[in-house]
Amino acid sequence: MTAGAPDPDSRLFPARPFVGASIAVIRGERVLLAARANEPMRGVWTLPGGLVEAGESLAEAALRELSEEVGLPAEVVGVLSPTEIIVRDEAGRARHHYVVHPHAALWCGGEPVAGPEALGTRWATLAEVATLPTTPGLVDTLREAFARVAARGMDGSADRRVNRAGMPGGEPTA
Repeated sequence: MTAGAPDPDSRLFPARPFVGASIAVIRGERVLLAARANEPMRGVWTLPGGLVEAGESLAEAALRELSEEVGLPAEVVGVLSPTEIIVRDEAGRARHHYVVHPHAALWCGGEPVAGPEALGTRWATLAEVATLPTTPGLVDTLREAFARVAARGMDGSADRRVNRAGMPGGEPTA
């Protein structure tokens, strides 16, 4: 990289958008939220998620981020409409630019524990989410997630057996 050239990996005033994946874990009438520990939008409620790593599918990234941020497994039901998050400075330059691919998922049991990327976690209804400070487009994403789960005739309210690899099915983990 030459002096003065933008850093292609910088998340601040990026040279390109970053691709992320997130996951809406549904448990009955509630969804799992995490409060962001990092900027941008520190303290804002959102879905567990983060950047997709090279060679990783979107669903794999969403499940990895869920495990890293809150220590839970889940069963992915499907991918949802992407959300584009662009935060601009006073001059209109893109300070942050992310394209996030959210996934609908079913809760497989256990309780979330906030990791280093989350200030806290909570299970919330759509009505509760509407009263919280959230990332852009979150309520619409959650409506789509609840609809996707309902269309599959599931609600994530029952504990599912999770095998030793953290995937649904088989014997429960010890």
